[in-house]
Amino acid sequence: MTPPTSPAKPSTWPIAIGAEGIAAAQFARCGFDVMMQVGRDKPWYDFAVTRAGNMLKVSVKPSEDGRWNLAQGFGRRSSEPGTRALDCRSAIDMWADSQGSKTICCLVQFEDVAISQMPRIYLAYPAEIAAEMKLAAERTGCCGLAEQYEYTTEGKREFASLPAKWRFSAERIQELLEGQTSASASSVISGSFPKPGPVMVTSVAARPVAMTA
Repeated sequence: MTPPTSPAKPSTWPIAIGAEGIAAAQFARCGFDVMMQVGRDKPWYDFAVTRAGNMLKVSVKPSEDGRWNLAQGFGRRSSEPGTRALDCRSAIDMWADSQGSKTICCLVQFEDVAISQMPRIYLAYPAEIAAEMKLAAERTGCCGLAEQYEYTTEGKREFASLPAKWRFSAERIQELLEGQTSASASSVISGSFPKPGPVMVTSVAARPVAMTA
């Protein structure tokens, strides 16, 4: 008799729901209260996490092919020679501007991840991601965010990947929280404040849970 094997991932599956649930559980493991969004009229983020009066709004970006096409659908399309790079930068800027205040992006990558393993998770500000996308666009001509890619410079083949400090960790979350606090303080001093976003529909507090890799 052939021993049972691990269930295979179906060809079509709700990747966004899976990524959001895994990301929320990881934040809960780090001691955060997780406020999930429900209903059809969800704002631009998927859930918020709070601890000791600090809050981050988390926008989950799932992928299973090694890249995130975040700027797809932004900017204009043009077939004129020499306009591709300009349009790419414009699209990236428009995507970054569309992200709300106090929002971080949670990049969840399922490529080559077995059903018994955790996906790779990265945390970054939209501005950090935009800068990385622009750099990659200059090197490769592609407008997406790739987990890893290669490019040629001065006749040499080079390899690049997402910054190691973006990997999900308690230290990275704390760094992002401190960055939000500094940005808020600067806004108060300068008298400039971010535009208010949509009101949260509802929230549910999540307790820390135990997960196995």
